[in-house]
Amino acid sequence: MKLKTRFNTIASILIVTLCLSCSETGTPRPKGYFRIDLPAKQYLVFNGGSEKMADLPVSFEYPAYANILFKSDGKAEPGWFNIDFPAYKARIYLTYKDINNNFESLMEQTYKMNVKNHISKADAIDEQAFKNTDEKVYGILNDLKGNTASAVQFYATDSVKHFLRGSLYFAAEPDADSLAPVIDFFRADIVHLIETIKWRK
Repeated sequence: MKLKTRFNTIASILIVTLCLSCSETGTPRPKGYFRIDLPAKQYLVFNGGSEKMADLPVSFEYPAYANILFKSDGKAEPGWFNIDFPAYKARIYLTYKDINNNFESLMEQTYKMNVKNHISKADAIDEQAFKNTDEKVYGILNDLKGNTASAVQFYATDSVKHFLRGSLYFAAEPDADSLAPVIDFFRADIVHLIETIKWRK
């Protein structure tokens, strides 16, 4: 009889314990992302070209942790080059154009490439104007919010002879939340690039 009572007591304790443990509600963990180590800011001067490419009449400062790449496969148009960040699978695509009575056409192309092509995916587009009257550099930087293919687009010009446009892309699925720290980091580099532009002719 004592054995039966002891068994019933143990069974009751186990049932109560199981019921209490099943009734607890778990707390979901917040979504997390890998930590990305970013280098200290340091810049080099781009003076307009390389041995593989005709000299461009523009100079600016670009990050020391990046590479300037010129396409040499014969398919690239003159003035097409990139600032490549291989460690972060990121690239700033740059196009330099001489203005030859086609300023309005270049502005229209830039609008189509930089804004119109991304507007359906963007949650919002913020615009920042740049003006350096000493160097005759005027430009616009667009921040495209949301999961867009390109998060930062810009152009700079003197509106008479020189026109430079660029766009930041990542070789990754667009995810504004996970890429936000890196986008902000490279956006600062783009701002520095625009602020250090000098036309050389």
